[in-house]
Amino acid sequence: MTDRIYNLREAVFSGVHHLYRREIKWELAEKFAAGNVSPVNRCALACAAVLAAEEPRFLPGSKLAFMRTVSNLPELYTAAEQTALRQKYSFSEKGVPFNFTVDFQSVLSTGLPEFRNKLTARMANCRKEQQEFMQAALSEFDAMLALIDRYTAAAEAENLPQTAGLLKSVRSRKPETFAEALQLFRILHYTLWCEGGYHMGAGRLDQLFYPYYQHDLQNGILTADEAFELLEEFFLTFNIDSDLYIGVQQGDNGQSVMIGGCDRDGNDAWNPLSEKILLASCELKLIDPKINFRVNKNTPVERLALGSRLTRAGLGFPQYSNDDVVIPALEKWGYDTVDARNYSCAACWEFIIPGAAHELVNLDAVCLPEAVLETMQNSPAATFDDFISDVTATLRRKAGELLEKYRNIHILPAPLASVFCPAALAAAGNITENGKYHNWGIHGTGFAVAADSLSAIEKAVFRDKIISMPELRSALENNFAGNEKLRLMLRNEMPKLGRDPEAGNILCRLTAIWQQAWDGMTNSQGGRIRPGTGSAMYYIWHSRDLPATADGRNAGDPFPANFSPALDVPLNGPLSVIRAFAAPDLTGVCNGGPLTIELHDSVFSADDAENKVAALIAEFIRRGGHQLQLNTINKETLLDAREHPEKYPNLIIRVWGWSGRFVELDRVYQEHIIRRSQLSCP
Repeated sequence: MTDRIYNLREAVFSGVHHLYRREIKWELAEKFAAGNVSPVNRCALACAAVLAAEEPRFLPGSKLAFMRTVSNLPELYTAAEQTALRQKYSFSEKGVPFNFTVDFQSVLSTGLPEFRNKLTARMANCRKEQQEFMQAALSEFDAMLALIDRYTAAAEAENLPQTAGLLKSVRSRKPETFAEALQLFRILHYTLWCEGGYHMGAGRLDQLFYPYYQHDLQNGILTADEAFELLEEFFLTFNIDSDLYIGVQQGDNGQSVMIGGCDRDGNDAWNPLSEKILLASCELKLIDPKINFRVNKNTPVERLALGSRLTRAGLGFPQYSNDDVVIPALEKWGYDTVDARNYSCAACWEFIIPGAAHELVNLDAVCLPEAVLETMQNSPAATFDDFISDVTATLRRKAGELLEKYRNIHILPAPLASVFCPAALAAAGNITENGKYHNWGIHGTGFAVAADSLSAIEKAVFRDKIISMPELRSALENNFAGNEKLRLMLRNEMPKLGRDPEAGNILCRLTAIWQQAWDGMTNSQGGRIRPGTGSAMYYIWHSRDLPATADGRNAGDPFPANFSPALDVPLNGPLSVIRAFAAPDLTGVCNGGPLTIELHDSVFSADDAENKVAALIAEFIRRGGHQLQLNTINKETLLDAREHPEKYPNLIIRVWGWSGRFVELDRVYQEHIIRRSQLSCP
């Protein structure tokens, strides 16, 4: 790390850029309401107002420009209007585009002037009802150009000729150099957040930037070291404004990057920049951008060992996605092969196609243990197979109820984000209606609790007849009051996922019926339903009000995050866990949702530790797992950090599909991670 990057990183850590921020008392919503301004124009006018209010500022020693000085975005609707909208429509989260990635290449390949010409040409040739949308996009684009001009003038006034020259180049033509491509991306990504969308992924950066990187090295414009320094500064820009980006917790901001994988023809797409991205992330030790790594059964172990270096550093990423499973899964759901091969990740781990569509891949979740409990209340099953059929019916009913909840879904317009996606630009309309695909992703929470509960029911009720279904149901309803012996038996003596093969077999059946619950269903946008194995934040939300379950879990106890073994269950090591969680056919439940394995930090005490962890990853891939994330963890450190946060300002931890600073998490998430650490693999 050069002195310049070290000083910039320290400046970001210290929050010196916060001194430039100010909060504005916006009153736009009231004016919009009074003037009956259309939704698309509200978005455009608000974005233009934010960009006009921004004040050009530069961190000392920086070369890449743009950082937020306006700390709050305006509301587009009054409280009364928001209430009326939610009475009329159903919304996914805030009702604006989120969890998707635009086609940055469409702008980089043309440059800003030529792209503006494309917008004006499209507006000149669109129908009257489309002109408002195109004019809104153009006004936002022009507000972005005006801010570039103000930044350029400020850089010249502050005697920053390199930054000023870079901005002039980006403003006047398409990028030719690595620095120009990075700067233009920074401007576009920054502006999209100012438009009001969120969890804006960065996509496949090694593919996007490699031609510029290669150009500069081949033409002597940059040395490899100079390019690496610029890449590290670019990564720092992701962290300058990240505390302003909304999420359930600080750090949950969706700034995900994908590397590796294949090209449109199926050939290995790994390149020298892919490696540099891993090395830069490892050296900087920042929570953003979050690295996702596409792999397959032929990925060299040396690459996996390089990824393990980041795990050793405690970053909680890269997250590994298996092309051998994911690409066929996407094709099965109707994605063109070329698009499937170009997949990236949304905010956490949901699979998306950059620039092709805005799909609701993080729409909602179904609580699988709740479905088991509900089935226990009503099932007359005489055999376990009958009981499984009844669970399938319960899940099918819940699937229908959830789709009905979102039958009248509505997404507010985002003109600028839309025109950065070719299909929406061609249609001169919002990306949510005019993308190439319209599929929805639904999470399944509590897989391990549900599988372990089914295992206990199969053994204790139907096979060994230790307890009757009414007796078990009564014990659960009373949270095992007066039945501690039963709870301990269910907890300790029944098969457990990640430890006992019987439970692994049950998981295979559970994933199959989870898929079957959605077979043949379409959403209100005409797309398919993509069930997944991830939990997002629902592993806390769904569990806290859930009664006791047949695996011996007490009422209110949390689920494990995502597709992982239950909490407090002694395991037989990581290989046993991998065998269980890679065994099901995951192509039908491949909305995303990683197996998370907690590794005790002592794992990396050996010299060959990175290679051993790489071998573990390779085994997961070979066995057909779809996603994997590894957390390096130490219970004693976490306990001390909880009580003395000032000692651990940059202790990074993997939460559910993203990495954050442990001391910035709410207590409930801290406690969950500490519980996970108790059974970390040595």
